[in-house]
Amino acid sequence: MKSFTYLLAASMLCAACSGKKAATPEADAPQKEAKLVCLSFDDGPNTTTTVAMLDMLKKHDVVGSFFVIGNNINEASAEVMKRTIEMGCDVQNHSKTHTQMPTLTADEIKAEIAYTSEKITEVTGVAPTFFRPPFIAVNDAMHQNIDLCFICGHGCEDWVPEVTAEQRATTILKAPKHGDIFLLHDMPGNDATVQALDIIIPELKKQGFEFVTVTELFKRCNVTPQPGVMYSNVFDK
Repeated sequence: MKSFTYLLAASMLCAACSGKKAATPEADAPQKEAKLVCLSFDDGPNTTTTVAMLDMLKKHDVVGSFFVIGNNINEASAEVMKRTIEMGCDVQNHSKTHTQMPTLTADEIKAEIAYTSEKITEVTGVAPTFFRPPFIAVNDAMHQNIDLCFICGHGCEDWVPEVTAEQRATTILKAPKHGDIFLLHDMPGNDATVQALDIIIPELKKQGFEFVTVTELFKRCNVTPQPGVMYSNVFDK
């Protein structure tokens, strides 16, 4: 026993003399890699379903990103946006009118984005840096005239009333990957997606995923959004 104690002390002394820390089980253990995903919601803000989505996120202690339509921002829904920020979520741009933007002129495209970005900044104090095109419809003119990172996302047809909460959850949970952005909707009456989150979030947590905002996703993955790319996963090119 004495010789073992002597050898251990000598080992630690050598490590100290070499400027290295003595090895410990904790130090030698491999670090667990992060598995990050983002829940994102389109077509708010409103005082019904958006509130229910926030309540569900709060229930599970997670955050998400809300892509809002400028024309939906009013005095009442602005208070919901403030709560969104207070919860650690973020608010991003989904155009002013939710029109088919490839049909618009360059000036009209700029106006759609500017209006909504100004409204978001006015209400939350934070300017949006991401944009989801309505209907995921994109053309070159949009890339040339919108100075925001384009986001798509992995959806589950949750705008279709006939798709059940269980079906929505099954689609999202089919093959989640680190860096994924999930495309969901908080439009009025979309209660099935609220219910789906009660399945999705616990299961993804069980699989080791952490929920972050789209802003944090890019930051923590050390990815700088590139122009001309529409991201469904932060590592898309």
